[in-house]
Amino acid sequence: MQWFLSAAPWEQALLASLALFSLTSLGAFLVFFSKGVRPCVLTLLNGAAAGIMVAASFFSLLLPALNYEGALPSYVTVTLGFFLGGAFIIAGDLLLGRRRKATPFGDGKNALLFLAVTLHNIPEGMAVGVAFAVAGGEHAVLSALLLALGIGIQNFPEGLCVAFPLRAKGLSARRSFAFSSLSGAVEIPACVLGALCAGLITGLLPWALAFSAGAMVAVVCSELIPECFLENKTLASFGLVAGFCIMMLLDIALG
Repeated sequence: MQWFLSAAPWEQALLASLALFSLTSLGAFLVFFSKGVRPCVLTLLNGAAAGIMVAASFFSLLLPALNYEGALPSYVTVTLGFFLGGAFIIAGDLLLGRRRKATPFGDGKNALLFLAVTLHNIPEGMAVGVAFAVAGGEHAVLSALLLALGIGIQNFPEGLCVAFPLRAKGLSARRSFAFSSLSGAVEIPACVLGALCAGLITGLLPWALAFSAGAMVAVVCSELIPECFLENKTLASFGLVAGFCIMMLLDIALG
């Protein structure tokens, strides 16, 4: 442990980010066991993915954003950031719908899901990097580690919530796993950047957190909820509630 405490903040952030990425990939890896899964189970999992993303938007993104102080009152920053994030996804949906071009993810809806979760991981990674940068002693470093641990545990269901909807929309298990892992890989440079540029990043974090929350909610409402509720309303509702409760519990318990 002493070698970690004596490392530079960016090195500590880098090691923490690799653990975050590993847990995202571990959650995504479960998609390889999806072969032969009945449609009703996929509906349940897609509903859970929607619940996880909604809970993450509020407890992992909006609430932390309200704790940052800036030139504007925090509630104004969060409201504007959330609106811009939602508008960004709506504009992207309209653009992809008009062009109707295939993407590496299959259709444009898959691309929006990947984009929303990737955007959400960037400010989370930055927050971990900033935590290591401002840590001034052993206790502060341990607090940064606990923050990274909490986000890492949450990354496990988040990896699953990207991989399974992509799989349900026709992508192979290998590609679903790869894209889900890639959505978590952005936390590696984000963590290091947060540690190296803590002063600048701190001012941008509330905007980035709120923007990501708006993007996540917009994708859930426009893509995940309509599709899974079309298959089986009861299973989709149960999955959504269960996913929300699991993510809420993790967020509150792990801080």
